[in-house]
Amino acid sequence: MTFITEDFLLQNDAAKELYHGYAQDLPIIDYHCHLSPEDIATNRTFANLFEIWLEGDHYKWRTMRTNGIDERYCTGDAEPKEKFLAFAKTLPDCLRNPMYHWCHLELKRYFGIEKTLGPDTAEEIWSEANTKLADGPMTAHKILEKFKVSVVCTTDDPVDSLEHHEKIASSNIATRVYPTFRPDKAIALNDVAIWNQWVDKLSAVSNLDCSNLAGLRDALKNRHDFFHSVGGRLSDHGLERCYADFPTEAEATAIFDKARSGKAVTPEEIKQFASHLMEFFGELDAEKGWVKQLHLGAMRNVNDQLYNALGPDIGCDSIGDFDQGSTLGRYLGRLAGKSILPKTILYNLNPRDNYLFATMIGNFQRGSVPGKMQLGSGWWFLDQKEGMTWQINALSNLGLLGHFVGMLTDSRSFMSYCRHEYFRRLICQIIGEDVEKGELPNDMTLLGTLVDKICYTNASHYFGFELGDYVK
Repeated sequence: MTFITEDFLLQNDAAKELYHGYAQDLPIIDYHCHLSPEDIATNRTFANLFEIWLEGDHYKWRTMRTNGIDERYCTGDAEPKEKFLAFAKTLPDCLRNPMYHWCHLELKRYFGIEKTLGPDTAEEIWSEANTKLADGPMTAHKILEKFKVSVVCTTDDPVDSLEHHEKIASSNIATRVYPTFRPDKAIALNDVAIWNQWVDKLSAVSNLDCSNLAGLRDALKNRHDFFHSVGGRLSDHGLERCYADFPTEAEATAIFDKARSGKAVTPEEIKQFASHLMEFFGELDAEKGWVKQLHLGAMRNVNDQLYNALGPDIGCDSIGDFDQGSTLGRYLGRLAGKSILPKTILYNLNPRDNYLFATMIGNFQRGSVPGKMQLGSGWWFLDQKEGMTWQINALSNLGLLGHFVGMLTDSRSFMSYCRHEYFRRLICQIIGEDVEKGELPNDMTLLGTLVDKICYTNASHYFGFELGDYVK
């Protein structure tokens, strides 16, 4: 018998009424994810449960390695079914890990499978899920339709052609799919050879000369303009911490010239150049009314052996213990002082810094833009019940929960839309607990409006893009 009941995570009457009466049927605005635009453009079909569920999922690889599973069954050349069976062997040891909740919620919502997954049920679940994939077929478009996904924002490099986005825009898909401008490679001077190769690509795709700093900025603006023309309304930066060592124009030019000539730059020069371009990116976003996203605090690619063998995004990253406050405050203050601070979402990865981030957004709010500065939903290692609860509590205590733009998948998998359901159940449970304790009024109209805003309406107003056909 399944433990994913209709009242999963809902432990009191108020929580149940809020979820079933207000949150459950709302459309989804997935304003930050890593879905493949090509998969959406081609309306990808999935040959088996491995392709739709395990392919590229570094969360699952981490659990399998912990369970003593050989790398061949994680990222290696084992057959798809062998990899699935290896994961099925691992899942019973994931009790109390959020993976256990996510996986069973996904099996139920996507395939109607209520059995718990383990070695004894793996063959049966593999067969049943594959049959449903073939009979559906469960295509990329059908999944977006099933979960009423109004908007998807992918994550895209400035040198990307966006050809898949253009194809999607000309199709009849009800979901709106927009690119997000992520220029991390523009500031990656730690390897000048790779950086120069990227700048050459930028020059080619923009058809602009990038032999000097002004040309680089012109080319980045050209791509930013192009993203806007295709519907992009968000930028994103994945940083250990903000950069706030602002150079003069002459200093930034000298650093650019040094790197462009192929000479190695110093750590201090890397910080200065990144600070210069991050200020410029703020200017571009503010000019167009975009939302800037700052994902801060990840310690990436820690295992050199696996990184050298397999590359990035293979499940060898950690929460970083970087000092965030001083540089974050200086960066936001620099943009605010020049009146180029756009709407901004701060995603924190270290729970020790939740209150730091929650108080930082309060320093830069503007009365003309409700909720201009956002504390983003629990990110990466905090994208689970406890981590999301910490984020919600910090925001509630130090900001206005009523302006929170809510959940996102931050995922490469089409199977991740259950994370919105998980979040919605959690927020209703948290509010319901307060009602039970007498700390909030038992007024379902008041509380239901709050839930509606957090789960859908705030995001629909905040980002400024055209919504898909799945509207309330």
